[in-house]
Amino acid sequence: MKNFVRILTVILLLTLAFAGQRPSQVSLASPAATYNWLQYNGDPAHSGSNTNESLIGTANAFKLVEIFQATLPSTADGAVAYLSNVTTAGGLQNLLYLTTKDGHILALNAQTGAVVWSHQVGPGSCKINNGANACYTTSSPAVDPALNYVYSYGLDGYVHKYGVGDGAEALTGGWPELVTRKAFNEKGSSALTIATASGGTSYLYVTNGGYPGDLGDYQGHVTAIDLATGAQKVFNAMCSNQTVHFVDKNATPPTPDCAGVQSAIWARGGVVYDARSNHIFMATGNGTFSPASHYWGDTIFSLNPDGSGATGDPLDTFTPANYLALQNSDADLGSTNVALLPPQTGKFPNLAVQGGKDQLLRLVNVDNLSGTGAIGNTGGEIGTPIAVPQGGQVLTTPAVWTAPNGDTWIFVVTGNGVSGLKLVVDGGGNPSLSLGWQKTGGGFSPLVANGVLYYAGSQAMHGLNPLTGASLWNSSLSGGIHWESPVVANGVLYITDESAHLTAFSINAAYIYLPVIRR
Repeated sequence: MKNFVRILTVILLLTLAFAGQRPSQVSLASPAATYNWLQYNGDPAHSGSNTNESLIGTANAFKLVEIFQATLPSTADGAVAYLSNVTTAGGLQNLLYLTTKDGHILALNAQTGAVVWSHQVGPGSCKINNGANACYTTSSPAVDPALNYVYSYGLDGYVHKYGVGDGAEALTGGWPELVTRKAFNEKGSSALTIATASGGTSYLYVTNGGYPGDLGDYQGHVTAIDLATGAQKVFNAMCSNQTVHFVDKNATPPTPDCAGVQSAIWARGGVVYDARSNHIFMATGNGTFSPASHYWGDTIFSLNPDGSGATGDPLDTFTPANYLALQNSDADLGSTNVALLPPQTGKFPNLAVQGGKDQLLRLVNVDNLSGTGAIGNTGGEIGTPIAVPQGGQVLTTPAVWTAPNGDTWIFVVTGNGVSGLKLVVDGGGNPSLSLGWQKTGGGFSPLVANGVLYYAGSQAMHGLNPLTGASLWNSSLSGGIHWESPVVANGVLYITDESAHLTAFSINAAYIYLPVIRR
């Protein structure tokens, strides 16, 4: 089918050439207004729910076919960002942005996969834990709300700022911005997040954790950058009373540093912004939990949107009562961040779901994480944590969806399979999670768009009915999946894979290749 469509395209182009006309660009001519997808999972809450899509839905998802596959210079182990109608040297184009593991930032034509511009901030001499293997990143880029710049994590320990249309790098106003002084120990794992706070200021959030193996001197931290001024604040998960970027303990001089090590902020979503409270939320991996020492291992915590806490500590915290067992068994609470739920009736209007490597799902009250109204306490989740129905560690962000009837659904994908859970509030106002369905066939990173639940599995893409789990569509992929995340934008489904491909699917391949004629 793909080759047939390409042959038709060539015939059409040749016909136009003989007629004395030529296409000045290739673009998606859509009958619906185009929309943007500016960061991982679409919004600063990382909800994974695309309510703007109208071209692909339950009635026609089965028609999805591959329209192109682009080969990348390296694997992009994250998600693309999408920006429509960008002014480039080749005219107006819809562009995709992605960050590769070896530090490339790429802008690709969203209809063909052709490279429009690229830069690389590679590892250079950076070696993981000063060993033999080159440093890498699994981060994803983000586009600012004004649609002028795209931001990408570099393997030099800085986050970089580029013009969306030409890739020109901003080198003034504090850019590029330092986000770690020890990139060899502190990995840029998470997607970048951009949120506009209630006061109108937009912030970029960059988190750092450790590399696989949990070795070396790292503390886990978030850097919050004011996009208007370039001013930044740092919050460390270990030694949170020190708001600085720490140096390595072997540096000369070896200060500032923290004696506590190896608690990371590494969840795929990184930072989650809650517009209702005007707070940001993060979850940490294994590490010492000691409020008296300002250590916040295996903890959910909240901060002000500028990255500040209160008196050297978070604004609010939740730490499981069995935190020591989690630490001893390497069962990070922070393998995911909170999945914010829409407002509810009952005792707890503002809820979130927290997964983890311990294969449990917890409901927490984001207005009072521990239920005590104070930080540093343990326990306090709502009800009893439930086991992930299909089993398996929760390593990617759950998707949250509001069904047409108003029900709130949470979709959890693990290496064992996928499940759909519904939030239920009883007559006393107490919430709980009720299993709607589950099925085998593991994968990562669920996304709901126009009534279709998508997720990437081992060398396959899947589309399910979110109410029943019934299969609507599936297609093979030529590469495996680690934590790559699907994106649907303006009638096209995009997914990267471990073989350094970007693959695009649409319900009407010929429509995607329709040329725009300039007379």
